[in-house]
Amino acid sequence: MTGGMTVDLDVQNVTVRFGGIVAVNDATLYAKGGQITGLIGPNGAGKTTFFNACTGRNHPQSGTVRLGGKDLHGHRSSHRAHRGLGRTFQRMELFESLTVVENVRTGPAAYFSSFRPLGLMYSTRKETKEINARAAEAMAHCGIEHLSNKVVGDLSTGQRRLVELARAIATPFKFLLLDEPSSGLDVSETHAFGKVLTDWVAETGNGILIVEHDMALVAEICEFIYVLDFGKIIYSGPTQEALRSDIVRAAYLGEVSVA
Repeated sequence: MTGGMTVDLDVQNVTVRFGGIVAVNDATLYAKGGQITGLIGPNGAGKTTFFNACTGRNHPQSGTVRLGGKDLHGHRSSHRAHRGLGRTFQRMELFESLTVVENVRTGPAAYFSSFRPLGLMYSTRKETKEINARAAEAMAHCGIEHLSNKVVGDLSTGQRRLVELARAIATPFKFLLLDEPSSGLDVSETHAFGKVLTDWVAETGNGILIVEHDMALVAEICEFIYVLDFGKIIYSGPTQEALRSDIVRAAYLGEVSVA
């Protein structure tokens, strides 16, 4: 999973409307490869809708999304995944009755199979070898190789979050969108999860845009953050400056200090 040239995510003037409701309003964001960028804001601010616009799950009325300088406008989610854009969701989407390794393999298996007709029905010998290697490396990176034969439905929330992350990083993505990945984790699990993310970015040169409500985690791992409120980007800047901003504190932090 070693990386080459970094790939940036460039979102310009994106607006998403649902009927008369403007969920994302002229939002512009630039997230560099090789670092973790935060996207924070109160519940209902439009963060997940923004992610959906980036990945092709909804269709903005205006604006552009580029990955590595390539315009993704009009392309389906599968095409954007092939370009290297992956994501996770607020609700974990794992196969409860499958083992950890089987779940992790589904990421790269789906990626490779979608390149050819009848791909989901079989894998070539070369693909199978790479899928297994990627799954093993991703589980080792996330520290869950000892759980490889455990059924996912029997795992704790923290372990399941790591399975979900391992599946994502086992897939040949260059940029990941993570939607509240620390939800349900305790303090020690959150710290360990953050270290997995920072190590992966440092080792691969890949990028992450993370939606997160745990401000201690944001302060620890994000180099730069954007603040979304009522669908608009109201602030952007280096993390520590942003967390000290009166605008950010009034909109999101409620004047609570962050250590």
